Amino acid sequence: MTRNGLDLSGRVALVTGAGRTVGLGIAEVLAGLGARVAVNDLDPASAEAAAAGIRGRGGEAVAVPADVTDDAGVRAMVAEVATRLGPVDVLVNAAGIPVGAANGQFVDTDRAEWDAWIDLNLYAPMQAAHAVLPGMRERGWGRVLSISSYASRAASRNGLAVYGAAKAGLESFTRHVGLESAPSGITVNAIALGTMSHLRGEPAPPEHAAAIPVGRFGTPEDVGWTVGFLASDRAAWITGQTIQLNGGAYMT
Repeated sequence: MTRNGLDLSGRVALVTGAGRTVGLGIAEVLAGLGARVAVNDLDPASAEAAAAGIRGRGGEAVAVPADVTDDAGVRAMVAEVATRLGPVDVLVNAAGIPVGAANGQFVDTDRAEWDAWIDLNLYAPMQAAHAVLPGMRERGWGRVLSISSYASRAASRNGLAVYGAAKAGLESFTRHVGLESAPSGITVNAIALGTMSHLRGEPAPPEHAAAIPVGRFGTPEDVGWTVGFLASDRAAWITGQTIQLNGGAYMT
């Protein structure tokens, strides 16, 4: 299937945190480009609803609920995807907000909260990449994409210290593994998001859009199309990069 010159027909994509918002938008775009999509979410009902919605629009998708912070669970999930759809060609690490998490000022948080943010935003993407990279190397093609945040580089008063630290680590990991994997036909990139239309599932305050040069919040579809391009053969010369996707709100 080709759309706007992009074609992922025959590719298998695993998207974590794809039960709603950004992850769902990514899964929908990839399926629309012809990929067979494995929809991961911690909540089985959300994963199945997202996969059913994609199938209802003519795409191919299966639900693979799992806790991506559980190493054994991640490897079992990757094996399940291989059995049901085929080996993973495209990994998208989109899960990022721990259940029940709150963004408090750093001095008001504790180690348990730090662990929750770092486990989900750094260790989980590392574990998922570790599970799929050997197969990608054997086949000589692969895409590893991770959703990051402007908070990795831009300081905020909104209690994002630990989240930002985890995302900064994720971007460094992206550069190192991108360099290691390039000779094997694998690209590894991150996408750092600005303010999205929904924050933790809730609509972003409309007045905040005035601070964004393009005049609007980002949407899941915006992220999906960026992922779709980076997952395609047209992006074969892009690796080890963090793409700033924020409507011009933060530039480097």
